[in-house]
Amino acid sequence: MGLERVFKASWTLRDLRRPPLGSLLDEFCDWLLDHRFSEHTVRTHLGRVLHLNRWLAECGWDGAKKLSRKEIDGFTAVYPERCRCRGVLKDHLTRMRHSLSRFAEFLRECDCFDAQEGTPVYQPLLADYLCWLREHQHAAPGTVELRGLSVARFLASLGPDAAQKALVELDAHGVESFFIAYAKGRGRASRRSMQSALRTFLRFCFHRGHIRQRLDHAVPTLRTYKLSRVPRGLSEAQARAVLESVDRTSDVGRRDYAILRLLHTYGVRGGQVRALRLEDISWSQDHILFRAAKGGRDSLLPLTAEVGESLLAYLQNGRPHTAFREVFLTCRAPYQPLRESNSLSEIVRRHIRAVGLEVPSKGAHAFRHAFATRMVAEGHPFKAVADVLGHRYLSTTFIYTKVDFNALSQVALEWPEEVVS
Repeated sequence: MGLERVFKASWTLRDLRRPPLGSLLDEFCDWLLDHRFSEHTVRTHLGRVLHLNRWLAECGWDGAKKLSRKEIDGFTAVYPERCRCRGVLKDHLTRMRHSLSRFAEFLRECDCFDAQEGTPVYQPLLADYLCWLREHQHAAPGTVELRGLSVARFLASLGPDAAQKALVELDAHGVESFFIAYAKGRGRASRRSMQSALRTFLRFCFHRGHIRQRLDHAVPTLRTYKLSRVPRGLSEAQARAVLESVDRTSDVGRRDYAILRLLHTYGVRGGQVRALRLEDISWSQDHILFRAAKGGRDSLLPLTAEVGESLLAYLQNGRPHTAFREVFLTCRAPYQPLRESNSLSEIVRRHIRAVGLEVPSKGAHAFRHAFATRMVAEGHPFKAVADVLGHRYLSTTFIYTKVDFNALSQVALEWPEEVVS
């Protein structure tokens, strides 16, 4: 039994095997160990799930039923009142949710989790919309994911009748009010993303008969000017300072350095680095392939010596041995690809903060801005810059051709005084 491998005290084992979840915790323990979690982490996850088990027993929950999101959300809602652990309550709640998500993942794999109960009422409508985006609009996977998150936020704001009465009675004022409230305090990229998602969703709803009138025009246009300011990423000196600060003696450091080196050398998007696979690196022909992002084209680029050395150091002495073909994996069990869109940007942000830099763009795009600005400053043709960056339109590349007059004023000569003879 798995529990005996990580727990020795008989009273702890009895407590873990109490109903209603006790019959599952042995299997959950084995599942965690099979996924190469350390024994310490296994004990931690099981200890947190034990809190859930006690609460379910107090509520008289029927152990013959499948657990659902409804029970997990109910427990996390009352957990702050029950928690007696030392430390910051917010941190405890975050860790508890993490452990429960692992438990739910295990339950799904063994068909012991009711995925339907507790799901939002608007979920079928949202799934239909996302399917339409993929099959009829041929939207990229990243676009589908982002629009799904945006539309889910909008539908949740309509309340429990989102898929029925509230949607049918939706009017222009309701759309406008939601968007203005959402846009307050958010940046241009977030506003544009919600703007685009709402308009396509409302067009979809009108053509499917879910709303009575076209409402896509009711989404306000908050004017922002792409050429109003110079893009602020890392300067070349700052980018090199971040690279040099990485500790390459650890597995995490070797992985992070290889990621940063790719971003600095090629200016690719973070998603392209996350998607990089082992077969995309050709050691014999000295080239590296970055898969298309945002509907662009694949990029086959020379494998530089610095990039090759950083990748080799990670692959030989830092990357876990798994069946995954993605190059970059998590450094803690369960070892898996960096799947979340913000995981790679968080790696970049961590290293930028470590050297004390203050730049507006602190994610993966900070290196992309630096790369583009460097290419323009070196005199490369705009078309070449656009091709390397994967821009479909030259107008997108033109934002890097602007002059930063504040920076220019620091090196400008003083205007000569008039000499009166």
